[in-house]
Formats: sequence, structure tokens, C-alpha cells
Amino acid sequence: MTDSDRDEVLAICDRDPVSNVFVSSRVRNAGLDPRRLGAQVWGYYEGGQLISLCYSGANLVPIEATPAAVIAFAERARMQGRRCSSIVGPAQAVTQLWGLLSPSWGRARDVRAVQPVMTISGPPRVPADPLVRTVRLDQLNVMMPACVAMFTEEVGVSPIGPDGGVAYRARVSELIRAGRSFARIEDGRVLFKAEIGAATPLACQVQGVWVPPEARGRGLASRGMAAVVTAALATMAPVVTLYVNDYNAPARAAYSRVGFTQTGTFMSVLF
Repeated sequence: MTDSDRDEVLAICDRDPVSNVFVSSRVRNAGLDPRRLGAQVWGYYEGGQLISLCYSGANLVPIEATPAAVIAFAERARMQGRRCSSIVGPAQAVTQLWGLLSPSWGRARDVRAVQPVMTISGPPRVPADPLVRTVRLDQLNVMMPACVAMFTEEVGVSPIGPDGGVAYRARVSELIRAGRSFARIEDGRVLFKAEIGAATPLACQVQGVWVPPEARGRGLASRGMAAVVTAALATMAPVVTLYVNDYNAPARAAYSRVGFTQTGTFMSVLF
């Protein structure tokens, strides 16, 4: 797809603004030129009408993908070889896509087959933590260890790659500059953090929720998330969403206390 297809692509994404918020946000911000987007977006047509998409970048993401579209996307992905670090998206499409790709792509590092997609569009059910604030750029050095710890714990590998963490630090800095990084910081120590990783006029997605292990079980996550939800609903979008591993019972309980409810299911395949 090219920039001339932008309106059609966004119309497909907006069929499910929650599930498709990541790709929709990227396209809204960068367009469809692969040099700006850092990815290709593939389109699948039936009867001359665009019906499905697939984002192919650091992540491989099927969007509104019919079974026939998934077959076509899998063939394209197989021909170019694996370039992504994960496949992520609605569980039904990702299950089919991975089933078609696994014989040629080999074993995944991890398969997270059930990841509840949760949303909230009204006031949180618990009081917001008044000490959770928008992170300032001069707090970047305080935030970095927490961000690295969260990423390593969640993904299973460190984000500090061959570049010594330059790219990851730039991403953390980008979110801070955009006013989309939130934290409770006391005495130079992060006790809660979360970011809005993607945002459109229709929905925004929370990522990177983290409380240090020694501070867990004190309600910091639920009250912190209440603060993030309150800020996001007031300034970013009418719906706040996230997805969580089904086996992470404490996180799911915290989100439920805040008022999040499950509205879908994702699946992730990690390499």
C-alpha cells in the first residue's frame, strides 16, 4: 500500500479501532511510505475491494484479516523470509498465520496464545494515585532502568541490543516528549510506570505497566492505572485499551479493579 491508499487503509483499521490501534496510529503519524513508516502494509482485495491488511515491520500484524487474506499474507511473508521479532494480533488470525509460517520459519522463542484485550471508556472504579505524574525529560535517566526491567521481564530478552540501548532510549525519550509516559517516582526510584504506546482519535493503548517486585501487592498498579486512564480519557481518546497475558493473574485482577473489561483476545508469537 502507498500514501495514496491512506484513507482506505485507515477505514479498514477503524472497523475495530481498539484491536487496530497500533497500526492505525503508525499510519496516521507516518503515512504508508516504507521509509517513513519503517514497515510495509500489504493489502488484500476481493472483487476489486480492499478487505484486509497486514503490517510487516518489526512486528507482523494482521488487520481485519479473512482466512483467505491470511493465506495470501503468509505466502508473502514466507517468500521474503522472517524479518519481524513477533507476530501479534487477533488470536484467530495469528493462529492461522503462524500455522502457515511455522514450517518454514522454525520454532518460536515463545507463543502466548491467549492475551485478553481489555478496555475502559469511563471513570476508573478506584481512586487515582495523585503521585502519578507525566514524566519529564529530565527524569529520563531515572526511568531507563525501570523501562529496561519491565521490557526484560515482559518480553524475556533485554532491549539493550548491539547499539548499547541507543534505539530503546530514543523510544523511551520519544514517549516522554509526547507526554505519554506516566510514573510515580519517589526519592529517585520508580514505584509505578506506564506509557501510552499508541493513540488515535478513537482509542489509545497502554503498554509497559510495571511496579518493582518489592513494591507489588500494595495497590500501586491499580491506583496508578486509574491515574493513567483518567489522564488518557481527558486528553487522548475516548477508549483506553491494553492486552495482557492470560497467566498474569495479578495484572488482570488489577486492571479489572480499575474497570477494564475484556473485549477481545490477542495472540503473540515471539522470536
